[in-house]
Amino acid sequence: MTETATLAGWEDLLHNQRWEDLRAALAATHFSDIAEAMAQIHPKDRAVLFRLLPREQAAQVFAYLPSGGQKELLHSLSSEEVKSVLDDMRPDDRTRFFEEMPAVVTRQLLEVLSPVELKNARQLLGYPERSVGRFMTPNYVAIRPQMSASQALEHIRKVGRGMETLNVIYILDENGKLLEDVRLGSLVLADPQMAVTAIADPPLLSLLATDDRTRALEMFEKYDRVALPVNDAQGNMLGIVTADDILDIAESEATEDMQKLGGSEALDAPYMQESLWSMIRKRGGWLSALFLGEMLTATAMSFFEAEIARAVVLALFVPLIISSGGNSGSQATSLIIRALAIRELKLRDWFRVFRRELISGLALGSMLGVIGFVRIVAWQHLHLTNYGQHYILLACTVSASLIGVVMFGTLAGSMLPFILRRLGFDPATSSAPFVATLVDVTGLCIYFLVALVILRGTLL
Repeated sequence: MTETATLAGWEDLLHNQRWEDLRAALAATHFSDIAEAMAQIHPKDRAVLFRLLPREQAAQVFAYLPSGGQKELLHSLSSEEVKSVLDDMRPDDRTRFFEEMPAVVTRQLLEVLSPVELKNARQLLGYPERSVGRFMTPNYVAIRPQMSASQALEHIRKVGRGMETLNVIYILDENGKLLEDVRLGSLVLADPQMAVTAIADPPLLSLLATDDRTRALEMFEKYDRVALPVNDAQGNMLGIVTADDILDIAESEATEDMQKLGGSEALDAPYMQESLWSMIRKRGGWLSALFLGEMLTATAMSFFEAEIARAVVLALFVPLIISSGGNSGSQATSLIIRALAIRELKLRDWFRVFRRELISGLALGSMLGVIGFVRIVAWQHLHLTNYGQHYILLACTVSASLIGVVMFGTLAGSMLPFILRRLGFDPATSSAPFVATLVDVTGLCIYFLVALVILRGTLL
């Protein structure tokens, strides 16, 4: 088959999205022939074709490309046309398509792009939305292991201007593999003739480009670093994540949790930049779910309709009972979610929390119960409200119900985050409105069951 026919066959396979057949054809072709063919096709197709190459083959093909062709390919990898092609692919094909590129290509891609193109390139490199790879920067200083301290400092003076940080210098071998890092202060204080690998410094810590951003937060907090290197799966260094990036991540995580606690999906953009339809969609889903939950309250009240009809006075205290349970549950869930987020609590602490909240719920419920009892008795004696001749029993009912509902609210609010974390969900989704809705329904049941016990033979 002629070179022209081969090229036409590749383009046909590519345009028909026959990815497996195209991969097989490329696997049977020499690196230099692929590089030569790539120079003759449209830049958009060239980028897609390159992304289909296996990792090692892609590195070899890239090396055969002329310097101009390399830069042109790197720029084409961040084009909107390629993004459109990726969006149209099936999820399984796109997942394979997004396999991590050779480290040498990734580094060069990140180095030659403008900030706007860099943001797009991170997406096209296939890093998940919340991954460390979306936040890394290529602006770091690397030195070779054979350098002495004085040679390393001279190298830093030449290339260090404009870098993200000079607090930490990274030692890479000739293939770009991260060997260790050294603090600039240690390098300055070392003997000028000492090899950089011999300088004593804390153990090497690094992140993978595919790590979740919460792991980066944990590493920075635990080890008190100003920057951490980001590697691929083979240990090749791709970039760094710095403290200012981590501050952005921490702010984003806190904002997301606050929005979820309020009973809404997390917004994808600042409030004024979020589209109106997106805002309605994200808030409407939760509101609909909570509304359906609150409908169970009406169902519970209809179940006790006969009791309400015989003792209408019971209905006066329904808002008091269910709001107290919802408030206690919201308090508990907010405290536990925050404690889990900053790792004050772990899953294994659930029983200790249960025991503490049981005692807290009993104490808080008793406090509210006393207030409720005194209020009913006082209003009766001051002739502000007439609760009837059985007002003492009514006060006891309200008091006992408050104890039960507040205890249930604190236990539900404190245990739901643990349950969600255990199931692999974000604890923040056990938002205060969700807990309040749950406690509303159970609070009604507790209230009327207590009333049936205490008021049987009198009002009921």
